[in-house]
Amino acid sequence: MKVFCGRANPTTGSLEWLEEDEHYDYHQEIARSSYADMLHDKDRVFKPMAEAAVKIVEKNGFSDKIKVINKHSTEVTVGPDGDLPCRANILITELFDTELIGEGALPSYEHAHKHLVQEDCEAVPHRATVYAQLVESRRMWSWNKLFPVRVQTSLGEQVIIPPSELERCPGAPSVYDIQLNQVSSADFTVLSDVLPMFSVDFSKPVSSSAACHSRQFVPLVSGQAQVVLSWWDIEMDPEGKIKCTMAPFWAQTEPQELQWRDHWMQCVYFLPQEEPIVQGLPRCLVAHHDDYCVWYSLQKTSPDANDSTYQVRPVCDCQAHLLWNRPRFGEINDQDRTDHYAHALSTVLVPGSICLCVSDGSLLSVLAHHLGAEQVFTVESSVASFRLMKRIFKVNHLEDKISVINKRPELLTSADLEGKKVSLLLGEPFFTTSLLPWHNLYFWYVRTSVDQHLAPGAVVMPQAASLHAVIVEFRDLWRIRSPCGDCEGFDVHIMDDMVRHSLDFRESREAEPHPLWEYPCRSLSEPQEILTFNFQKPIPQQPMQSKGTMELKRPGKSHGAVLWMEYQLTPDSTVSTGLLNPAEDKGDCCWNPHCKQAVYFLSTTLDPRVPLDGPQSVSYAVEFHPLTGDITMEFRLADTLN
Repeated sequence: MKVFCGRANPTTGSLEWLEEDEHYDYHQEIARSSYADMLHDKDRVFKPMAEAAVKIVEKNGFSDKIKVINKHSTEVTVGPDGDLPCRANILITELFDTELIGEGALPSYEHAHKHLVQEDCEAVPHRATVYAQLVESRRMWSWNKLFPVRVQTSLGEQVIIPPSELERCPGAPSVYDIQLNQVSSADFTVLSDVLPMFSVDFSKPVSSSAACHSRQFVPLVSGQAQVVLSWWDIEMDPEGKIKCTMAPFWAQTEPQELQWRDHWMQCVYFLPQEEPIVQGLPRCLVAHHDDYCVWYSLQKTSPDANDSTYQVRPVCDCQAHLLWNRPRFGEINDQDRTDHYAHALSTVLVPGSICLCVSDGSLLSVLAHHLGAEQVFTVESSVASFRLMKRIFKVNHLEDKISVINKRPELLTSADLEGKKVSLLLGEPFFTTSLLPWHNLYFWYVRTSVDQHLAPGAVVMPQAASLHAVIVEFRDLWRIRSPCGDCEGFDVHIMDDMVRHSLDFRESREAEPHPLWEYPCRSLSEPQEILTFNFQKPIPQQPMQSKGTMELKRPGKSHGAVLWMEYQLTPDSTVSTGLLNPAEDKGDCCWNPHCKQAVYFLSTTLDPRVPLDGPQSVSYAVEFHPLTGDITMEFRLADTLN
């Protein structure tokens, strides 16, 4: 039976109803779940999905010894007629995320000890410990706070300052999970030793109530306390002989044996405010948590156990942390990027320019004003972005200089623009709904819808965009799509087949977004321009197609194609959301750290049993569908595509 699924199209901005197979969402979830990555993690205890588990149990000859109960643990019953005949004496679980407790581990353990297991049970894993390290890092702090932005103009330097609300805001409570091993040691200064913050013994009753745990430390150096790096380890047995750790390389006793993972990484937490600390002067780092979330504070002394002040989870009240994600903060704080846009903008502004800025929470409108535009309008579709930009304009005394329009750009009227025609249409382009690089082609749809408001000869910046691709070999990321075959002596081909079948569904065959600065790779081909989109003209009615071949210049395993967008701001100025520099001799890639790139995995090269030598080229077929805003693609290890 077919079902209709509603989805907001991030490229066109419209709500669409699509006819899908009734199992569509299930297959999409499996295809993108990274279950294979978990099976490749040799330190990890793994419980596969129930349907696959039943078949795997049967295939491996354990049907008479293992019973699969397809329920949430809080729904399991105990007793003669229950799911379990009696309470269990061994509790085996895997309920953890990068933050340890973010998937509801504490309430699940709490329920299990109350209703499912015996009082003297043993748990596997036995114990978990959360560690933290205080650091100063301008780079990481730029992911959380808005810095002053400097603009060079003909009248001298202008500074865009953040509102005091942004300065005071404690930020969003959500953790920023990253591959901390890919952050350069030059990007942070260690202020404290690694501190064991708290432990949870899973063989004893567990509480999900809010709590805090303080650790006094002596600062190693003086500096600005800004960021807490955190991770955890688990001891599988009571003696702690079998341990699984998420520690980054500098906190490992044997870093050369570091286990790569993508399902569990490391955590970056931001203190509510940066605070100066002095070398040798003791301070207290406090880890707070409720049933699902962890956050940190820095104090002079240990908090009173009865003091509820520090038990409240931080909540963003400035709107910025609701509108901008961490990479977007970093992007706005990138002064080199601002200078690049300002230089391009100065070449297209002329006396009397009427500017319309279309992006989400962009400072382009402020740049346009400072660089001499006569009048500036900016469109903010969401209430959050509208309020945030109003605050930024007010603190910079621009509330009477820049008009903020709170509506979708395609609904603009002549009255919104005070009856004036736009001579310069601006966009970064950046939209909060965009997941894949080409979703920001929404700017092209906006440009088309506001065509009636553009003056004859109006300039559009960026004037064009292009889709680029390169064939790469990943150091590790390929593991999330690699078949497992055998896992610790268990035949799990059934799961491999299930994932492969799920990948046959339409959307699951598409490229998926990844921040590739966290996932090292080598380019095997030269970057190639695949499609070009001319923003000077409205969107064409007919699909745009491109077919070709990418020659492999370096030896290696072609794990996938990486795709990104490049924006031609002016004839002499281009911004890349992907590769920043030409690949070096070995092909090592340097990616834009503020953007996610799209990865199209070549499934035939993800099996470690396939030999390295193979085709010397990758063929591709890419098509842009103007009516839906979709880009469909296929990359294949072959000389041609049928």
